[in-house]
Amino acid sequence: MQSIWALLEWLQSLPLAVLIHKSAPAFTTVEVIHVVAVALVIGTIAIVDLRLLGLASTKRPFRELARSVLPWTWVAFVIAAGAGFLLFMSQATEYVTNAVFWTKMGIMLLAGINMVVFEFITARGVEAWNLDPAPPFPARLAGGISLTCWVLIVMLGRGIGFTLPPS
Repeated sequence: MQSIWALLEWLQSLPLAVLIHKSAPAFTTVEVIHVVAVALVIGTIAIVDLRLLGLASTKRPFRELARSVLPWTWVAFVIAAGAGFLLFMSQATEYVTNAVFWTKMGIMLLAGINMVVFEFITARGVEAWNLDPAPPFPARLAGGISLTCWVLIVMLGRGIGFTLPPS
């Protein structure tokens, strides 16, 4: 545990981490990038999830919709994760002791597991329901879980700022 704590202290002592932590313009810039990227992640995932739930884009084949939207999701996710890591490194020792942060990470893990199960199990039969306005229950469940997870991730992400000790 001491070696992990030492790693976290080293991480937050890096010049870039100190700059982000101590400079309001640097912190704000990274935070804005993170928030905009997360908004794009949520918006694009919501398009797909609402299609899975049978609530939107029901005349469009699921596979076509997913192929056009999900590349944007992945680009935005990489940007959001990168900016999130920069925010994390600016106060690494504070984040790792924050329950809201760990709850957000746990729900992100759940969203990832949901995505993997969907991709490797549920979506294998997509040709059977690709054109259906209301996909089968497992696909709708995956969409509902995903949408719920991402709404919670945003709420918890916002809560992190209120639960970190003041600098």
